[in-house]
Amino acid sequence: MPKTELKNYLHLHFLVFIWGFTAILGALISIDAIPLVWYRMLFAVIIVFIYFIIKKKSLSIGPKALLKFFIGGVIIAVHWIFFFSAIKVANVSVALIAMSTGALFTAFIEPLFFRRRINFLELLFGLIVISGLYLILNVEGNYTLGIIYALIASFLSVLFTVLNGLYVRKYTPEVISFYQLLFGVAFITIYIFATIGFTFEKFTLKSSDFIYLLILGSICTAYAFIVSVKIMKHLTPYTVILTLNLEPVYGIILAVIIFGEKEKMSAQFYVGGAIILLIVIINGILKNKKKTII
Repeated sequence: MPKTELKNYLHLHFLVFIWGFTAILGALISIDAIPLVWYRMLFAVIIVFIYFIIKKKSLSIGPKALLKFFIGGVIIAVHWIFFFSAIKVANVSVALIAMSTGALFTAFIEPLFFRRRINFLELLFGLIVISGLYLILNVEGNYTLGIIYALIASFLSVLFTVLNGLYVRKYTPEVISFYQLLFGVAFITIYIFATIGFTFEKFTLKSSDFIYLLILGSICTAYAFIVSVKIMKHLTPYTVILTLNLEPVYGIILAVIIFGEKEKMSAQFYVGGAIILLIVIINGILKNKKKTII
């Protein structure tokens, strides 16, 4: 594997660990999913804006780009709402494992945007990931709603990642991140005004919530968001999405350590998770061999 690609691949794994920790923060924060995502995106967009001021970088882009980033911002906002909702109604372990279906969604979505044929191997790996999820559903039926929310979040995550794989060809990761976060928080703000409203009860933060949200908005969002878009210049969306399947592994380990019995699942649950992890490893080996031969 070339040195530059290896560096980006290792950096990607670090980001996946951060995203696994994101789920932990979502469980620790006491407010509901919609206010949580609003605070997260608001903190993140402020931090990225400060970064632009310090670096004296331009935010100037055309109207077509604004429309593209608006769509991306809405998608990532809705994705996060469903993701944190899954954590709230189920738990960290169930939400993260269900998110691993991204491999299957990517096998269908990526070829449409990058105009290539559906890869049989990618499709097969995606189906195997689904079989791992099926094992989990067989024994964890009480978490059905959480799994449905996580599946929706998984689909939106794939769509968002593939779109950014296209955007990064023309725009800098920092610009993409700023506008998507800005439009995302604007979209949620309008939605809140039209539905639940900015009530004291829904948006009051405990001191611990504020600290967790600050970590979530800075390290887990602003930093991770920009770097993940940069990585898209060097790795394919499919490789990124499949590597993201390690997020449950990191997240579940952290969840069991932090939350204890609440996160401990049945043996069949962990068998399903192991199947998903195995697919990630096999994919990395096969893709590395292919590039070495070329």
